[in-house]
Amino acid sequence: MDQNEQLPPPRPRSRSIYLLPNLFTTGGLFGGFFAIIAASQGRFEAACIAIFVAAILDGLDGRVARLTNTQSEFGVQYDSLADLISFGMAPAMVMYHWALLELKQDSLTLGKIGWLGAFLYAACAALRLARFNSQVGTVDKRWFIGLASPAAAGLMASFVWVCQEFGWSGEELRYAALALTVVAGLLMVSRIRYNSFKGSGHGPKADRVPFFTLVIAVAVLIALWIAPAVTLLTATTAYALSGPLLWFRRRHTPVQDTHV
Repeated sequence: MDQNEQLPPPRPRSRSIYLLPNLFTTGGLFGGFFAIIAASQGRFEAACIAIFVAAILDGLDGRVARLTNTQSEFGVQYDSLADLISFGMAPAMVMYHWALLELKQDSLTLGKIGWLGAFLYAACAALRLARFNSQVGTVDKRWFIGLASPAAAGLMASFVWVCQEFGWSGEELRYAALALTVVAGLLMVSRIRYNSFKGSGHGPKADRVPFFTLVIAVAVLIALWIAPAVTLLTATTAYALSGPLLWFRRRHTPVQDTHV
């Protein structure tokens, strides 16, 4: 009898470890669901914080899966569905209940435009996630094609959060809120490239980032401790504008003549 046949089969990895990354995903899903409920009750600051908590958990689930070697197709699909709720539906509903709902005071048509603007954002988030899933493994890891849905959600949530802190009502800023909602949605489905901060994209150093990035991260953490809402709005706005600005710069940078 072959010696290999006498050996007992390898003990399978405990299935419970696969729950770990999915628990983070479930936590993010809960954050998005809570944000929707809180917004419907007029608790907009709590709703915005819940969206950012969901974004943090969304950033952790993939890393936990890689560290524990528990990646699975189920986890990928579950993460996408959770992201649609947390970064698609939740920001749209927060913005709708805070400001877009007030457009009906001006006219019935504008009232319809308000909820259609919220739907446009949610639909763009779904399209963005579907495109991202279909392009995994075929695009440069250094770049996102279109504004990532967590970044768009952060832009929406931080805007509402800052306005709440400074006492600006959604009724006063309903047109600015509508414009932000539409722009954020369109940026998600655009072809504009955004830096993913994931290093070179190839080889063993693919996940490394420049040292200066760590310095910036520390400065952001300090600013978050002092003024979280303003810091988040500043960071998300700068990131959302970085893509169009880099695109404009590339379009208008003259090509150097290499001929002597």
